[in-house]
Amino acid sequence: MRVCYLIQTYKNPEQIYKLVKVIKKSSPNSYVLISHNYNGCILDQTPIQNLTDVSIIENKIKLRDFSITQAYLDAINWLFYHQIQFDWLVNLSGQDYPTQPLPKIEKFLANTRYDGFIQYFDVLSPQSPWSVKVGCDRYFYQYKSLLPKDLPIEQKLILNPLVWLLNRYQPFFRINTSSAIMFGSKSNWTPFNENFVCYGGSYFTTLSRKCVTYLHILAQTSPSLVNYYKKTLLPDESFVQTALVNNKRFKLCNDNYRYIDFQNSRHGHPQILSCKDYSSLQKENIHFARKFDLSKDQRILELLDERILREKLVFT
Repeated sequence: MRVCYLIQTYKNPEQIYKLVKVIKKSSPNSYVLISHNYNGCILDQTPIQNLTDVSIIENKIKLRDFSITQAYLDAINWLFYHQIQFDWLVNLSGQDYPTQPLPKIEKFLANTRYDGFIQYFDVLSPQSPWSVKVGCDRYFYQYKSLLPKDLPIEQKLILNPLVWLLNRYQPFFRINTSSAIMFGSKSNWTPFNENFVCYGGSYFTTLSRKCVTYLHILAQTSPSLVNYYKKTLLPDESFVQTALVNNKRFKLCNDNYRYIDFQNSRHGHPQILSCKDYSSLQKENIHFARKFDLSKDQRILELLDERILREKLVFT
């Protein structure tokens, strides 16, 4: 049984190297594919060139648009094109980190009855952690960029009250200022209906090869679905969920086994984890966590290294 760890990165090379090294040390048989945006920083392969089964490909990710999902699909395509053998695909960012020995996680995956571990919910249901308005605004409008670059925060503060009024009191269009200024018009057609529900959830998943194969085929054979999502907001928090959950042949666990702290977060960015979070990261149902920042708290990663590598021998 072999796991592929897909790491999408754009900054902090030293932290990327550290993550790759701990993965390969804890799970020598694993495959690591780094999908890196070189516009964010240079990633020299020299520090990891002696590690086997580690590859780097380039992505062109921009925040909040389909490029995040496209980079994920491109990485899947690369894996199949190069005939990389894997049974499970775990997607991570460069600021994620394992919280348990990887052999323990991989043994869990080898023995599971599930095809995937993925957070999901109907975006228009009462069970959604988002409001119905948020789900509708994201995925039932089609957006285009009015300005290619983000506005300074001072200009956003001036615009936001007007944007709030426009979005609240009419249903025909939406303005979004989260990154670039986006204009969304109410879509006359959506792919969603009672038999094809719009689902949302965390971008971070652990998927069996069966699920990954289906996503690979779907992306190439359903251009209308892909093109629709290209004009939505935050498609990375819906596309994979909608594709997989609507396919009833997959047995999916509605838990992605990740730890992310959004308490008191701003603009949708999770808290940076530190040593004070260590006890929360030791739970059995947490396999990976984010986000970490080596420049702000190195000790938390050292503590996790001790746990990951000290316990490694028990599970090999």
